[in-house]
Amino acid sequence: MIMRSLRRTMVSGGAMLSLATLSACDLAPTYHPPTYVVPATWHGQAPFATATPADTQLPSNWWTALHDPQLDALEDKAMAANADLQAAAERFVQARAMVMQARADLLPHFGLAFGASDNKQSADRLFRYKGALTQTDEFYGGLASWEPDFWSEIRNQVRMAKYSAQQKAADFAAARLSLQAELADDYVALRGYDAQDAIYRKSIAYYQQAVSVTQTQLTNQAAPRLDLARAQNRLYVTQAAELDILAQREVTEHAIAILTNSAPSGFHIAPVDVLHFTRATIPVGVPSDLLQRRPDVASAERQMAQANRAIGVSRAAFYPHISLNANGGFDANGFDLANLANSMWSYGASASMPIFEGGLRRAALQASWASYRETRDHYRSSVLSAFREVEDGLSRTDRLWAENDRLKAAVSAALDMQNMTMTLYKGGLSAYLDAIIAQEAALDAQISQVQVATRYFQAEVGLIRALGGGWNDRLLPTPDQTMTFSVLQYDGLHHPAPAGGIAPPADETPYDDLTGATTLRTGTGTVRVGQ
Repeated sequence: MIMRSLRRTMVSGGAMLSLATLSACDLAPTYHPPTYVVPATWHGQAPFATATPADTQLPSNWWTALHDPQLDALEDKAMAANADLQAAAERFVQARAMVMQARADLLPHFGLAFGASDNKQSADRLFRYKGALTQTDEFYGGLASWEPDFWSEIRNQVRMAKYSAQQKAADFAAARLSLQAELADDYVALRGYDAQDAIYRKSIAYYQQAVSVTQTQLTNQAAPRLDLARAQNRLYVTQAAELDILAQREVTEHAIAILTNSAPSGFHIAPVDVLHFTRATIPVGVPSDLLQRRPDVASAERQMAQANRAIGVSRAAFYPHISLNANGGFDANGFDLANLANSMWSYGASASMPIFEGGLRRAALQASWASYRETRDHYRSSVLSAFREVEDGLSRTDRLWAENDRLKAAVSAALDMQNMTMTLYKGGLSAYLDAIIAQEAALDAQISQVQVATRYFQAEVGLIRALGGGWNDRLLPTPDQTMTFSVLQYDGLHHPAPAGGIAPPADETPYDDLTGATTLRTGTGTVRVGQ
């Protein structure tokens, strides 16, 4: 398919037969992406309903399934402003430029040459020819050279450059997915800290009341001094735990600021008291679809295709290299150059072929084969890792959701126990040690439930990331789409046209100022983001 496309773009008319003949000299092995036997279903069972045929593909903005407007705003900002993502886009542009650089060797090269000199000889020079001591020389002319690509060495280098650009496009998609997932994961963690902080604040208020109750009991000589010490200890320990949660929240908030290209000092997300994420319905699909959904797998496959073409380049080094050269113009001792008598020209062909180089080219060929096998092994490893990550995500989401249900029941029972023991203590029917035990159980159950719920939503994010986040290898630019300009185009080179949906920002200064912040209000709260 690539060769047919190359013929359409580079030849027409009678030249078709010539290039078709040369195409038979392609020395690269026939490339077939490896195929693996994959299971028909997933081993892990997630608690998701079977998706309808219309919902078998994740949306590109998959994070909206969590139904959090603040997260939506942060993701949009990160996609537009993250410096690492923009750098990945520029690497794709650089790879496209390398395609054009490699393709240039397929075409004849033309140039102009002109110059003038005025030379004076020494009057005392030995064996000087009698005559003028000075001599002028002026010339101008044209140069042309071309290397017929008999062994497809240049064409294979062009194909390698195109495959490399496709690989960089897949790497960009992988970087974008990684950024989206990391931001969503951090945001879920932040909201988990918010929920824990709300529990600690509520528990601290309850423990402060407990200290007052024990103080009253001690004053009325209805309780020993030990009860007051126990109540105070429970209060202080909980206050310290809250400070630790707040520190972790601030660190996570700073990480989100960096991901959105904002200065941490001017960035703040208003806290909330509960986890309000919606459980997502994730279309898992069948295992065989995963190879088309993962950008890292596509990148590994394009790298393998490059290594396959490199074998053809190494093989071509064993055959003669032929180049055609011509030049012509005018050369004279005066300024009367445009005279047929002063014309000069030359043309010719040269061929070179290695005879003995001590195994240099054989070593290069051997290395190219080894490199190809290495990329094949890397591709196989990428495929296996992709399957493992999906299976891990399915197992985590399944178990964590069931664990969350059990902990919700434990929280309800612990809160009932806490209230009953305190009532009994106030009535003098129970020791305060029972109340302390109930308070610890209630706080631990609530914190554990929030932590597990947080881990569940993070596992959802991880599963979506493992499934490719709505990406598909059909989004990769075709080999011909990696080319950025035509042969005679000299404008619009600073920012080439987008390809594969990748377009680096044309304006280089919209996010340079990291000193300020703006406030974005949503239906569920306020989030301040950098300018």
